This record gives sequence, structure tokens and C-alpha cells, in this order.
Amino acid sequence: MLPWYETVATRYPPFVVWMLIAACVGAFLYQVSLPPSVLELFLRQYALVPARFFAQWAQPRPGDWLAFLTNMFLHGGWLHLIMNMWTLWIFGPAVEDRLGARRFLFFYIACGLAAGIAHGLANPESVVPALGASGAIAGVIGCYARLFPAARLVVMIPVLFLPLFFEVRALAFATIWLLLQIIPGLLTLGQDVGGGGIAWWAHIGGFAAGWLLAPAARRARIAHRPYFRDEGLYGFMPDGRRSGGRGPWR
Repeated sequence: MLPWYETVATRYPPFVVWMLIAACVGAFLYQVSLPPSVLELFLRQYALVPARFFAQWAQPRPGDWLAFLTNMFLHGGWLHLIMNMWTLWIFGPAVEDRLGARRFLFFYIACGLAAGIAHGLANPESVVPALGASGAIAGVIGCYARLFPAARLVVMIPVLFLPLFFEVRALAFATIWLLLQIIPGLLTLGQDVGGGGIAWWAHIGGFAAGWLLAPAARRARIAHRPYFRDEGLYGFMPDGRRSGGRGPWR
């Protein structure tokens, strides 16, 4: 279920979203420029290796803790990068618009840190480097669903080679998405993660952080300028609801 379009009106350019995408793309281009042996050492240092911090024998050095930050800017391949950046591009601008640029940046990093901690606690003995922005982006999804639960999303579901498009509420999308993380996450608890795979608990931890931090991170409505007449989509309220809905604008 791939998010394709969202309906929340924004008033400010998403400079932080652009900056984060540029940083992730730049870091990935640097990764692919490294020889395999150098890349392996690079990922051991700057991706997140849970056993280095959470195993019983762990004795992390002060510089090792930087991996909780740097891992969220690294990716394991082009598809990994494109999917994460696409999702950030869909949900990030509306959240940045409501939080403000500075708050959104700190919020994004906080969600990424929470995702790394959740992954480490769920896989304390893993020596596989974990990397990717998906934990932090999961926090953005959680915040979006908390701030705009009735907003409409267009999602694409591929059936064989035929893409099908559906309209769903943001809260319904987030609920389905979260269940698709929790179920395999529970199934993988206690299993050997030596072969790598998807960091389900990073997604769950990031989403939970985004959902919980959303009310505190959001700026007061008085801090926003009014909407101009040409902002938003015809037939939708500024918070993404259809114009026939009820409730205050956000």
C-alpha cells in the first residue's frame, strides 16, 4: 500500500524536508562510491549495530553513540532510498507546515533516535548494521495521522502488473500500516537476526514517538498566517477533510 497523494494544505515551503532528502541522497551517493571493503567498515562505524550498545558484553565508546544519528541518513540500496524519500515527500511537508521548520527538524531526529532505541532493545544481540530513514519517517506518519486523522490519502495497491488507486482516511492508512509492522515484529522477537531484514521495531518505535510527540511539537495556531484563497485543493478543507465535513480548521 503505497501513499500516492495527500490533501492537507500547506502555507510554507518544506525547506527541512528538502534538506533531509538532499542529505540522504548525498550520503547514499557517497556510499556507492566506496569500494566494498571500505563500505563495510563505513557501515560498521556509522550504521547502528545493536549488540555494540545493548548486548551484555557491550562497552561502547563515546564516539560510537553517533551511530544513533548517522544511521538514519544511510540506506541499503536505491529502492530503499527511493521508497523512504517518496514517503517523506508525501507526509513531511504537511507536518513541517504545522510544526515549523526548527521544531520539525528536532522532531524528526527525536523519532529517528526512538526508532534506533526500539530496534536495539528488540534485537540486543544483533551484529547486523541497521540503517535507513524509515524509523524517523514512521514518526512523521504517526504525527500526520495524529494531526490530520480525517485527511484523505490516495494510495496505490499493485495487483500483479495493474496499479489500483484508492482513497482512505489518514487514520485508517496509519492503522493498517502500523499493524503491518506489529504483526511481523512480534513474530520475529527472539529470532536470529543475523541475516538482516526489515527493522520492524524501528518502525514501531518511530511511529509511537511521532504519535506521542505530535501535540507537544505542534505550533499554536496563532503562530500561523491565514490561508490564501488559492492554497489547498478544491473540495477539501485545509486539514485534508472533504469540505462537507465538520470541525475546526487546523
